[in-house]
Amino acid sequence: MDTSTILARELNVRVAQVETTVALLDAGNTIPFIARYRKEMTGSLDEEQLRRLFDRLTYLRKLAERKTTVLASIAAQGKLTPQLASAIQTADKLQTVEDLYQPFKPKRRTRATVARERGLEPLARLILAQPLTRDSLAKLATPFLSEAVPEAADAWAGARDIVAEIISDDAELRSAARALVRERGEIASTLADAEKDPRKVFAQYYEFAMPVARLRPHQILALNRGETSGALRIRFNAPDAHILARLAQKYPPNARSPLAEQLTLATRDAYERLLLPAVERDVRGALSEDASAHAVRVFAANVRALLLQPPIRGHAVISIDPGFRTGCKVAVVDQTGKVLVTGAIYPHEPQKQWTESKATLRRLIEATAADVFAIGNGTASRETEQLVAEIITAGARAEYLIVSEAGASVYSASPLARAELPDLDVTLRGAVSIARRVLDPLAELVKIDARSIGVGLYQHDVDQKELADALDAVVESAVNAVGVDVNTASPALLRYVAGIGPKLAETIVAHRDAQGPFPNRAALRQVKGLGPKAFEQAGGFMRVFGGTELLDQTAIHPESYAVVRNLFGLIGVNGTERDLSERCAKFREQTAVAEITQVLGCGEPTLVDIFAQLERPGRDPRDELPKPLLRRDVLKLEDLKIGMRLKGTVRNVVDFGLFVDIGVKTDGLLHKSQTRKGARSLSVGDTIDVVVLSIDAERERIGLGLPV
Repeated sequence: MDTSTILARELNVRVAQVETTVALLDAGNTIPFIARYRKEMTGSLDEEQLRRLFDRLTYLRKLAERKTTVLASIAAQGKLTPQLASAIQTADKLQTVEDLYQPFKPKRRTRATVARERGLEPLARLILAQPLTRDSLAKLATPFLSEAVPEAADAWAGARDIVAEIISDDAELRSAARALVRERGEIASTLADAEKDPRKVFAQYYEFAMPVARLRPHQILALNRGETSGALRIRFNAPDAHILARLAQKYPPNARSPLAEQLTLATRDAYERLLLPAVERDVRGALSEDASAHAVRVFAANVRALLLQPPIRGHAVISIDPGFRTGCKVAVVDQTGKVLVTGAIYPHEPQKQWTESKATLRRLIEATAADVFAIGNGTASRETEQLVAEIITAGARAEYLIVSEAGASVYSASPLARAELPDLDVTLRGAVSIARRVLDPLAELVKIDARSIGVGLYQHDVDQKELADALDAVVESAVNAVGVDVNTASPALLRYVAGIGPKLAETIVAHRDAQGPFPNRAALRQVKGLGPKAFEQAGGFMRVFGGTELLDQTAIHPESYAVVRNLFGLIGVNGTERDLSERCAKFREQTAVAEITQVLGCGEPTLVDIFAQLERPGRDPRDELPKPLLRRDVLKLEDLKIGMRLKGTVRNVVDFGLFVDIGVKTDGLLHKSQTRKGARSLSVGDTIDVVVLSIDAERERIGLGLPV
C-alpha cells in the first residue's frame, strides 16, 4: 500500500486529496496558506487535518527510509530471506522494523558472541531442536570441548547464552512481551530519599502502584520527575508467568529430550537477563513518549487559547508589575500601546506607602484618562489588587484584571525589548509588556518563547524539540488566523506570517522604517528578499489598513483581486466603496453560489471566503469571543463560603481539571469529576460561573464546581 493510500485511509479522505496536498507541501507551500487559499485543490482540508497529514507523512517517509537502510544492512550480511524482506517491507511501525532488525543489528561483544567464537553455535541449535536421543549431555558436548571450553558444563553454559540471545531477539516474542506488560503489568514507586523532596511534592507516590494500562500521562511525567530527582524509586511488576508461558509456547521444551532442562534454563535466562530489561525500557520509553506528546498537545491548546484571547480595544491601561521590597513598577500606555508614563510605587512592606501609592495611581487616572488596571499575577499580586480595589471603591472610574506575567522578565531582557524600549529599565519594560498584553495579547505574547508562557503541565519534562515545534506551529496558526497589520507589526509578530521567517521579518520592518508605511500590499514586493513565492504565501495574511486598496485590509488573497473586481461588476458596486456589507449580503441571498462561480470562474470555497470578507471587512476573529473578565472589587480567602457562586477566568487546563482565577490569591481547582461533558472543552481565558465546594485555608486550596 502506497503512502497516499495509507494517509487517505487514516485521515478518512480521498486519495486525490492526499496526493494534491502532498504535492503542495513538497512544493514549499505553508500549511496556513494551503488551508486558507488552496481549498479547491485539497477538498477544503482544514489546518488541523493538514498538520496531521504532514506529521504522518513525515513519519511514513522516515519509516520508508529506515526500511531501506535495514534491508541493505541485512542483505550485506547475506541473511536477507524473502520472508524477512516481506515482513520488513509491510511493517507499519518503526518499532516493528527495529524488532525484525534486532537479530542482525551489529552488537557489542556479548556472552553469546563469545560462545559463537568458541564454536558453540551448533550446540545451541541442538538445544532449540530438542532431539530425542539416548546420549548423555557430556557425550553431546564432547565434540565442542577445547582449551577455551574445557568442561561440558562450560559448553552447555555457552550454548545457553546463544539460545537466550536468539529467544530475546525474536521479533514476535518482543512484541508479545511488550503487549503483555502494557496490558497486565504494573508500575510501583516508593520513597527513595525524603531529603530530595522537602516539600513533599511527590508524597502521593511514596507508596504507589498502578496497572500500566491505567496510568495517566500526568502520573507518568510525575513518576519520571520524581525518579530523576532521586526522591522516588520506580519498579516494574511484569506479568512474568504470562510472558514465560508465551516464550515456552514459541520455544517448547520436550520432556522426553535430555535437552529439555537446557532450553528451560536458557528461556528463563533470556527473559530475566535480556528480554525483560529491554521490554521495560521499551515500555517506559513508549509511555514517556506518549505522555510527553499528550502534555505537548495540552500545552499547545492552552497557548493557542491564550494567544487568541480577545483584545480590550479603545482603553488606556495602567499596568502594575507587583513587588514587595523593590516596589511595584507602573506603566501607562495609550490605546495604541504607546508608553505615556512609567514609574514605581511602594505600597507594601517594607516601605508601606499605601496612601501615597493610592494618590499616585489616582493622579495617573486623571492625567491619562486610563480606565483599566492590569495587575501582574506574580509576587504581591493580590495585595496590589486590594490597593487598586480601594481606589475603585472610592469612586475612580476604572476596572481591573489580573494578567499572567509569565515570560515578562524574559521579554524585558531580550534584544527585542531593548530595541523597542531603549530608554526604559528592564523592570519597567516588564510593566509595559503586561499593559500591552491587555490591548493585544497576540501581538505581545509572540515576543516571548511560548515555552515561557507557563500554561502547561510538566513542560520541562517533555521532549523540548517536540514542544518547541508544536508551539511554533500554534503561534504560526494563531498569527495567520488573525492576520497582521504590516505597518505596525513587530518583527516578532511578522516572523510567524506564512512564508516570512525571522530574517525577512527584520528586513520588512527595516524597509518600513526607511521608506515609511506601506501604502498597499503590492508595495511589499519592493522589500529586498521578499520574492514571488514569499509574497504568494504571506500576501493574504498581511493587512494594510487605510491604504490605497480596500481589499488589502481583508483576508482576500491578492491573487483573487481580479475575481473580486468581476464580482463588484455583478453586484453593481464601485470597488472603492467602504461599506459593501449590506449589498454583498443581499446579492448572495438572491443569487445561487454555483451560478456566481460559473460566471466568475472560481471555486465555491474561495467565493464563500470572499463574501465573508466583503460582508465583514477587517474582521478580527477574536472579537467574537467573550471579553476578559474585568473586576471592581477583591476577595480574600477568608471571604469565601461554601456554596458561594462566583465568576472566574480559566488560567490553566490540565488532565485532572481546570485552574480558575476567582479573584482570591489562590486559583481554585475545578476537578474534572465536577465538570459536565460540555465543560471539558473550556479553554484558557474563558470566563465561567463556578460554585465554591471546599476551602482548605491551611494548604490554600479551593475546590470548585459548576452551578446546577
